[in-house]
Amino acid sequence: MVSYLRSQVDSAFPSAVVAVGYRDSVVLLAAVGHYSADDKRPVTTETIYDLASLTKVIGLTTAAMMLVDSGKLDLDAPVQRYVPAFQGANKERVLIRHLLTHSSGMPAWRPLYAEAANREQALALVDTTALLRQPGDTFVYSDLGAIALTQAVEAITGRRLNEFLDAELFGPLGMTSTRFLPPENWRSRIAPTENDTVFRHRLLHGEVHDENAGRLGGVSGHAGLFSTAPDLARFALWLLDVRAARTPPSAAPRRPSPPIVQEFTRRQSIPAGSSRALGWDTPSENSSAGTKMGPNAFGHTGFTGTSIWLDPDRDLFIILLTNRVNPTRTNTRIFQVRRRVADLVNDALTPPP
Repeated sequence: MVSYLRSQVDSAFPSAVVAVGYRDSVVLLAAVGHYSADDKRPVTTETIYDLASLTKVIGLTTAAMMLVDSGKLDLDAPVQRYVPAFQGANKERVLIRHLLTHSSGMPAWRPLYAEAANREQALALVDTTALLRQPGDTFVYSDLGAIALTQAVEAITGRRLNEFLDAELFGPLGMTSTRFLPPENWRSRIAPTENDTVFRHRLLHGEVHDENAGRLGGVSGHAGLFSTAPDLARFALWLLDVRAARTPPSAAPRRPSPPIVQEFTRRQSIPAGSSRALGWDTPSENSSAGTKMGPNAFGHTGFTGTSIWLDPDRDLFIILLTNRVNPTRTNTRIFQVRRRVADLVNDALTPPP
């Protein structure tokens, strides 16, 4: 599988780091390629990547799980209970569960970075964006819905999302290379993303790739996290342990109960036929999970070329981090690479008949 990834360097991406966990252990951790089209330094397993939409599951969804478990967030409460500014026709019917299943009826996206001058204006635009569909009727993968959920989490905790996650998740798990707004002294370890010709007009290096997350100050539930494969392996091992009700390390975060994690990671069928769990996705035809993940697997992808899949029935996880958007997002070969990597890992870990 590593040889396959190596064959994709300078075709699908400048660099990739893969981590595979199996039966409570990390069985593979490998890096291929170089930092960028213009930086030929070889990456290592400690290279930091912009996670893009993995932020939705590693950060935002986990925060929601913790708050549901503590009784502070109700999945079937209206969003307006937590975010009174979330206003518009039929928006009183939008539930937290709808945001997590991308069935709120909100549009997928709008150019907040161009329409707003600061975070406050951007959030006001999100909160007053009209629904395109009735809540629960249609699946539309929505960054705007994730931003609305971010506001709910911040209202409940009284803290910015980055502060809550640093204190309650990343710190206790020892994820020392995971954070929003990476400091300048991390820059030499960060793989650059795209040469932004739309918003910031520079090569993005240690700065969130997503334009709207940039307008939100680099901290949002839909994008903004930076991390490494070893840190995400810690997270995956912890989440699989919690879901299976195994005893976590003493320094682990306050764990959600196994039934809460099981609920968040099972397909919700909202609307009927959707593959989405709560925050997470589940395997479907042509998904990045490939063809061989189990029926209870769950995962997610990120626009910059990242992905994570976990199969609780096999105690398996696959983490793939790349900067496929360097130098440009027009390179879409990552779609085939993700599926191939997932299948190669499953084949390698399947006992012969």
